[in-house]
Amino acid sequence: MKAVILAGGRGTRGKPFTDYIPKAMIPVNGRPLVYHIAKYLTKFDIIDEVIILGDFSGIGKQIEKYFENHTGFKKPIKFIQDSQSGTGGDLVHLKSSLGKSKEFLLWFVDNLCPVDIKKMHKFHTDSKTDATIAVRRYRSEETGFAIVKNGIIKEFKEKPTIELQMAECLGIYIIDSKIINIVKTKKQRKKDLNLSYDILQPLSKKGKIAAYDIEKTQWLDIDSPTRAERNKELVSSIIKKFG
Repeated sequence: MKAVILAGGRGTRGKPFTDYIPKAMIPVNGRPLVYHIAKYLTKFDIIDEVIILGDFSGIGKQIEKYFENHTGFKKPIKFIQDSQSGTGGDLVHLKSSLGKSKEFLLWFVDNLCPVDIKKMHKFHTDSKTDATIAVRRYRSEETGFAIVKNGIIKEFKEKPTIELQMAECLGIYIIDSKIINIVKTKKQRKKDLNLSYDILQPLSKKGKIAAYDIEKTQWLDIDSPTRAERNKELVSSIIKKFG
């Protein structure tokens, strides 16, 4: 199975940092974010190649240059230029590289999570769906909370773990390769395609999308160096689990 790291986002939430470095190159524990993810994915036997899909013009060249100078990965690393046509639209560029692979793993580069890809893949296979999305029902808050009754604080809860009313979709997917054909067809009518709303939403109405619950596995959305620094302990814990 191919693992695809989607690294072409403009990183608008990370400005002004992402005016000078691509989101994929945000420093995390002394290495770029994309390095940690690629290294982690190559550990799994079911992954035979890692594809980094992004915009390698302009500041995006930093990604390719970094990997040129850092060898030693267990699996091949391949780069595919996108067309800045959305999280769904850019997938059309994978067509020739996927070959006969029945499915592929898609990992949004700002997701840091030690999810067990082998278990997720088995879950996807057993579900017999067109795609499986990693989700979570619990979230560790970054701020403190208070229990209030009649305007009086009765108790403080320091950065509690809360159960969400709805499952939160994470940027980690296993997708049937035939979905690329759906993307290709829809791109003829609309240039920018959002993976969730334009591609997967219609399939969800038919019961074709499965949810893989990561339970209380750690996860962090890293959109800026500030987010990584603010969650330094969590980041270090996740990187340690990456091995």
